[in-house]
Amino acid sequence: MPHTDYPPIEEHAVIGDLRTVALVATDGTIDWYCPQRFDAPSVFASLLDADRGGSFQIHCPESRAKQLYLPDSNVLMTRFLAPRAVGEVVDFMVPMDSDVTETPHVVVRQARAVRGTASFRLRCDPRFDYGRAAHTVTLIPGSGAVFESVKGTLVLRTALPLRVDGTAVYAEFDLAMGETADIALEWNSTIRPLVTGEADALFNRTLKYWQSWIRRGRYHGRWREMVLRSALVLKLLVYRPTGALVAAPTTSLPEELGGVRNWDYRYTWIRDAAFTTYALMALGFTDESAAFMDWLEQRCHEAPKDSGLYVLYSVDGNANLDEIVLDHLSGYRDSKPVRVGNAAAEQLQLDIYGELMDSVYLYNKRAPISFGLWEALGRQLDWLAKHWDSPDEGIWETRGGRQRFTYSALMTWVAFERACRISRQRGLPGPTNEWKDLAGQAYRFVQNEAWNPTRGAYMEFPGSPRLDASLLCMPLVKFSGPTDPRFLSTLDRFGEDLVSDSLVRRYAADGSDGLTGDEGTFNLCSFWYVEALTRAGRVTEARMVFEKMLTYANHVGLYAEEIGPSGEALGNFPQAFTHLALISAAINLDRALA
Repeated sequence: MPHTDYPPIEEHAVIGDLRTVALVATDGTIDWYCPQRFDAPSVFASLLDADRGGSFQIHCPESRAKQLYLPDSNVLMTRFLAPRAVGEVVDFMVPMDSDVTETPHVVVRQARAVRGTASFRLRCDPRFDYGRAAHTVTLIPGSGAVFESVKGTLVLRTALPLRVDGTAVYAEFDLAMGETADIALEWNSTIRPLVTGEADALFNRTLKYWQSWIRRGRYHGRWREMVLRSALVLKLLVYRPTGALVAAPTTSLPEELGGVRNWDYRYTWIRDAAFTTYALMALGFTDESAAFMDWLEQRCHEAPKDSGLYVLYSVDGNANLDEIVLDHLSGYRDSKPVRVGNAAAEQLQLDIYGELMDSVYLYNKRAPISFGLWEALGRQLDWLAKHWDSPDEGIWETRGGRQRFTYSALMTWVAFERACRISRQRGLPGPTNEWKDLAGQAYRFVQNEAWNPTRGAYMEFPGSPRLDASLLCMPLVKFSGPTDPRFLSTLDRFGEDLVSDSLVRRYAADGSDGLTGDEGTFNLCSFWYVEALTRAGRVTEARMVFEKMLTYANHVGLYAEEIGPSGEALGNFPQAFTHLALISAAINLDRALA
């Protein structure tokens, strides 16, 4: 498949309804959409196979395109600049901000002409179940079309005159200046005419929802537009019925074109969600944090006594996430394999308890946690006390064998230190003497075993020749003072070995992680670097790195996981980790510049 059939990852925006999202390319194509929930099988996935994936395009041919979000919202406008006309397509999904709603899962697309007479083309070509399930199409004149499959029904509601092409439908239509054509795409709904004003009412409701939500944010610093856009992205990645937050809404977008580092991120990592809870709380969005605490308490209660938490879960709390390969899909720009599910759910990653307890500690400062949650956390700390010194796969989910990663020991210290703080501040019962001793053991392990005096740096694990950018978090979690000589020396080594201008690698891609090939620089680590520089007092340098990193956002302020050799986006998109780290870096840098 020619690479030109795939728009670059960064040439996308995202819309969503707090259950799932759709990716919209700058050419007006929805090329990724999984109805009902993030990890459901796709109906549009041409992002992963231009022939077999399915797509839904509305555009003006022979035009230049621009995209923007309407102010303070997740309502998207794609503008087409033709030689003698300007057309627009407004895309949104109606937020389902309650557990019970009469509104079906709906994607609304409104085409309009704003100058001259704009010519549009529409083509809706769904492929159910990642392109594995056949379907039929039936036209209903005046109402639209129905696509039926054993996996579900997709209803396209519009008054436009549609034609059938195989199992797809298409239309060509002209709009005079000021005219609008409305299209609504609904899942498992019934076909009925789209009445006048129906789409406008949904538009007004959606715009009001997003603008009302974002007004609750309390950040008014130098980078307000980027910070609030990041908050809007994080909100889109929350699964409203449970409060779970997915790492990213896509699967198998490659970390290297043609490489094998293609993973399914449509799940809730304890680590990512904990960091995101901090970021949203820092901006004043406490409802989302409370919902996550409820979700977390359920996972802690469900965990067997003889085992800890899973690394990741589905949005409804299921940890059975078998990783399979979809061989029939060619992958984004021929990057195979395409995976669904994630075997990392079965890994041992001891760091998650530190991130978890840190988020609980921060949440507890604003809204006291329940005794039920405290007891559930206590059982997890009991498990960690028996296993914290075991080798694990670490934060980066390596597949090259377990090690005693420095970051895992660092986060063990965080877990028990935060438990002691919560117990002391709230008077909650717990074995604080034991926790304090375990925190001390983890602290000494990092200082005595992971410190390499020859390199003048903390290493990835004792005896390792590699640096690990996760250790940029040391001052962020108060393990070391930001001007501690050992940390400053480590920061210098990072600058020499892992940093290129503003871009930071996770670690040296030498195959030690058990995977072949290379990867891009890691956006999360770049923003961690900004915060570490800020805390170390190197504020001028931190600001320059931060400002440069902002230039790597796409045209609507979104980031994927990584940045490639020519500045292109790589990895799943948009990624929560990146946006939450941007928020934290902006808040701390803004404070340092005050």
